[in-house]
Order: sequence, then C-alpha cells, then structure tokens
Amino acid sequence: MGQVLEKLRGREWRQRQIRKISDKVFDRIKNESGRVNLAFEDLYISVLLVYNDINKHLPGPHFDPPLKETVRTLMLDCDINLDGELDREEFVKFIKLLTADTFNTVSQGLIIALVAAPTFALVTKRATEGVPGVGKVVQRLPNSVYASIVTLAVVMFQKSGQEIE
Repeated sequence: MGQVLEKLRGREWRQRQIRKISDKVFDRIKNESGRVNLAFEDLYISVLLVYNDINKHLPGPHFDPPLKETVRTLMLDCDINLDGELDREEFVKFIKLLTADTFNTVSQGLIIALVAAPTFALVTKRATEGVPGVGKVVQRLPNSVYASIVTLAVVMFQKSGQEIE
C-alpha cells in the first residue's frame, strides 16, 4: 500500500521514474556506442528503449514512440551547448519533455483505479442487498475487503481493455 501512496504523490514520483529510466538508457547507449554524448542516431534508439521501458513498467495504455522529426526538433530545443549531441543532463531534460503527456495519462489511470474505484465500491455496496445470494455475502464482507476486490476488478478490466487495443 505504501508504494501505491507513493505513486499518488505525483510529481516527485514521476521525476524519480524519469531520472531512473533516463540514466539506465543513457548508460546503456553510451556503453554500446563508446561515445560520451548521444548523437541523433543514438538518441532515437534511446527514445525507443525509454518507450519500451514505459510500456513494460508503468500502468496504462501502450504508448507509441514519437516520430524522428519530433525527436530531432526536441533535440535541438534541449541541446543547450549547441554541439549537436546531448549529454546526460540535456538527455534527462529531453526525456522529461518527451514523456510529459505519457506520465499524465499514467497518473490519471492510477487515480481512477486507486481512488475512484474504492469510493464507487463503498457507495454501491448497499445496492447489492437485494441481489439474491450475492447480497448477503457482500454485506458480510468488511468494507476494506470489498473495496479491494472491486478495485482489483477495475484494474484487471483496465488491463484487459489495453490488451485488446
């Protein structure tokens, strides 16, 4: 539960996740290419790796990486020293700009799954009283258990919807 609450804190969690993903990808590309900074070709490969990590590790829909033209434009905006390559700090800034919308979508999905679903469950618990067989079982469950079951069902429903698309 502590991890869930940490994710709901928002900005700090997103910044840590972006930094962790960025550092991992930057180090991997730097070690493979043998260069200190990332040129455009290395940068685009790193964008693909970042989006692969985002799709693997963060809840939410599948996110397609941006087009090469978008990456090139954003690279020029983030290249502070105008050397045509991005160093580690420029790369982190680049990734923050590139993934801002992605993390907003993930955060909205977490809020729906972890705040709205339990609230909805508790509000609708009384509605199950009249359902034969199910109503008595639901009424005997503690509120926390019932809310957890409904939240789990919502999360599973969200994930199944993502797999179909």
